[in-house]
Amino acid sequence: MAAHALEKHLALVGFMGAGKSTLGPLLAERLGRPFVSVDEVVESRAGESVAEVFERHGEAEFRRREEEAAADVLARRRLGVVELGGGALGSGRTRAALAAHAFTVHLETSPEEAWERVAGSGRPLARDSEAFRALLDERRPLYESADASAMDLDGVVLEAAGVHFASHRELQASAVIADTHVAKLHGIDATRTVPRGEAAKTLAEAERLWRGLTVDRTATLGAIGGGSTTDLVGFVAATYLRGIAWTAVPSTLVGQVDAAIGGKVGVDLPEGKNLVGVFHWPSRTVIDTTLLETLPEAERRNGLAEVVKTGLLLGEPLWELGTDAQVRTCAAYKAGICLRDPFDRGERAQLNLGHTFGHALEAASGYTLSHGRAVALGLLAACRLSGLDDEARVVESVLAPAPVSVDRDAAWAALQRDKKAVGGEIHLVLLERPGRPRLSSETEPARVREALDALIA
Repeated sequence: MAAHALEKHLALVGFMGAGKSTLGPLLAERLGRPFVSVDEVVESRAGESVAEVFERHGEAEFRRREEEAAADVLARRRLGVVELGGGALGSGRTRAALAAHAFTVHLETSPEEAWERVAGSGRPLARDSEAFRALLDERRPLYESADASAMDLDGVVLEAAGVHFASHRELQASAVIADTHVAKLHGIDATRTVPRGEAAKTLAEAERLWRGLTVDRTATLGAIGGGSTTDLVGFVAATYLRGIAWTAVPSTLVGQVDAAIGGKVGVDLPEGKNLVGVFHWPSRTVIDTTLLETLPEAERRNGLAEVVKTGLLLGEPLWELGTDAQVRTCAAYKAGICLRDPFDRGERAQLNLGHTFGHALEAASGYTLSHGRAVALGLLAACRLSGLDDEARVVESVLAPAPVSVDRDAAWAALQRDKKAVGGEIHLVLLERPGRPRLSSETEPARVREALDALIA
């Protein structure tokens, strides 16, 4: 079964009335892919509606045409969101094409909800409620053979990215590498442990793990810990034996809403954060929000900075939600952006809001400044440079960022070496308004330096 939809079509399957035709176009917009309905392809080729094909040619002929259309659509090289009819999985040829070319999500619904949506619609197989329910029961095993199942838009996006809400105890891996503190706190039997925080993200730690591994290329590494742990282990997995699979189990709010999603992995250098790294999408990301119950308040506030960042990008006050809703909404937002731009060549850059300043402050502190405090200050600077006074006040109210004592020249040098810089030109993520980020290289260096200096005590 496919692990995610990164390099495959995303196919929606499910019974009549599941909402595939409503959710499909919205999903295509979220993922930046074309939406294709197999029924519409059949209708276009026949010059007749599905109902007319059923009436004039019979169900068997419709199924033959549906099978041909599905095979053609799934063979296309441009990845899309593909909606298949309720009975399409009855074809062995279609199931084989899905297995080869698609990540398939079963869009779940109850029999009552499905019947309410389609009763009286004129669909050939939705004219009798008892027959309708019997057909659903008959097809249910086919739907349950899909790669994943979901009930709403965010749920499909998360499944498409390989992000699952489950117990961390479900981790299956050939070797488990965990944050030392997390392993002790939760009784995790780790193969190797790594230091907490940015101290883990060094080439020396990577080398220690590389040299200690004895697994082969079929192995999966498991990473349990905060964003630094998943960054390090993902980097090790990407480079060991030229790349093996890995599973991320983030244990912090930072990790669950941001760091462990999207496949950016790497280590730091003294000159700057994340300057050495690769893209290596985890085969699975397991989010267990019960791990947050033991999180110190300072770590929770670190994660809240990423929640505020996502809220500013979405234009929604996510910081007002409960923890579970914050995690799910933020994770789905980042997953959608990263599926659209997995190699950070375009709009994924918006996720760097506040981070250009934040990373510079972290580097200037010798990585003693926490990521959340640094990002909070970076968000404040970004809002000020965007001319958004109300949003700057939100950042101050929710995150209470205080200026930090670091060397100003060291911070400026680190900012200029930021990985988003091009030809020495500083690229900042700013906001036209909440929900409308923009990448800017037009801000004068003197203004950027002034904004940075305002963050330093």
